[in-house]
Formats: sequence, C-alpha cells, structure tokens
Amino acid sequence: MAHEIHKVKRAIIMAAGTGSRLRPLTLEVPKPLIKVNGIRMIDTVVNGLYENGINDIYVVVGYLKEQFYEWANDKPGIKIIDNPYYDTSNNISSLYVAREYLGDCIILDGDQIIYNPQILTPHFTRSGYNAVWCEGESDEWMLEVKDGIVQSCSRNGGSKGWQLYSVSRWTAEDGVKLRRHLEYEFIQGNKEIYWDDVAMFCHFSEYSLGIMEMNKTDIIEIDSIEDLVEVDCGYKEYYREKEGANK
Repeated sequence: MAHEIHKVKRAIIMAAGTGSRLRPLTLEVPKPLIKVNGIRMIDTVVNGLYENGINDIYVVVGYLKEQFYEWANDKPGIKIIDNPYYDTSNNISSLYVAREYLGDCIILDGDQIIYNPQILTPHFTRSGYNAVWCEGESDEWMLEVKDGIVQSCSRNGGSKGWQLYSVSRWTAEDGVKLRRHLEYEFIQGNKEIYWDDVAMFCHFSEYSLGIMEMNKTDIIEIDSIEDLVEVDCGYKEYYREKEGANK
C-alpha cells in the first residue's frame, strides 16, 4: 500500500546553546555562527533549506542572542524565537518555546555543516530522523530499524545500526502529539532531557517513526575543537591551547 507523501512547510533550527565544548571560540561567538572554511555553520543549514524551497524558518536563540538578530537581517524568511530558559534547562526548552510551529516541519540543529542539501528534502512519508548506517562501533544514539520502522533507540551507541542525526521531520498529526508531550514533560519539570527524548523514550509507543537514509559524508556534526580542526585546519591553534591547558 502506498504511503501518503507529506511536505515540510517550515523549519525549526535549534541555536540557543552555549557551545561549551568549543570554548574559547564560543566565549564571544555562538557556536552556529562560527565560520568553518569561510562559511558559518548555520548558513549551510539555511542555504540547504532554501535550496529545497523551505523558506519559513524559525531560529531558536538564547546564548549571545543579539548576534543572531544581526545575522538574520538579510536572511529572507527567518524569524527569531527567544528561549529564556536556555541556561537553566536542556534543549527541550528550545522546542518548547517553538511548539506552536510543530507539524509538517523539519527540525535541525544550527551547529551542523550540511554538505549535501538533498538530505533536507521537504518530501517524506513518515515522521522520523535522518540516519546513517553504521557498521562499526559508535557512541552516538543508535536506532534499530525493521521494515522501515524504528524499533528502539540506544543512547549508549553500538554497532550495525542506524546512527541518528539531528535532522527530523514531523507530520501534522505527529506534530500535535509532539507538542502535547513536550508541554507535559516541560511543565512537569522534566527539563534536563533533550527534546528528542520526548518521542524516542518518554512517549515512544505513541509514535511510529521511520528514517531517512543518508551518507556520512552528507553532513558533519561539530561536537568539539577536535572535530572542528578535522574539517578546518585554521583552528589548530585552539586545539594546541586546549592540549596545553590539559597538561
């Protein structure tokens, strides 16, 4: 039986965090606005959305938020959402403040580098995450998938599974559920979790999630100075500073 084709109408970009693992770079510049090989990380995300006709874009900010307002001045379709909870809770708070825009949406992190804009296609058949097949060991979140449906998720990594990436799409119906579950968890005080925990663990049985397959070279998640140096050697001095501080 053919599945209904859904289309993304809007994007939510998470960009409120302090980027503590990239200090001292992030002491003065928020992580998504750091340039990698001459282009800001968040610009690779926004440009990829534009290329796919996704022009209604909400960026959730908190840390050094004034810089995002300035950045957005010449960006068509960008709306800034202020997250007042960014420094007292985990990123569940960022999706909580953007909850009215859930449904027929794509949710991304602003501190990723998109090399292949095709992975941000607006067309999808089932809510779920972009994922890369991982044959070897990984300590990232790993999905077990059967017949296209996510059966379980491991926070502790593993091997021979699908590694979850911070690109997800949500149908209108699942967006309603996700909003309700976000509100429940946040209002109950469960503020130290990732927003992804809401559907992947807290209320997993109420969703039937799929994956959108991609290749590892399509996207890079920058989690540390070491990751940054691997893709832009211009930051080697910061790596040396970090190494010296750890001795």
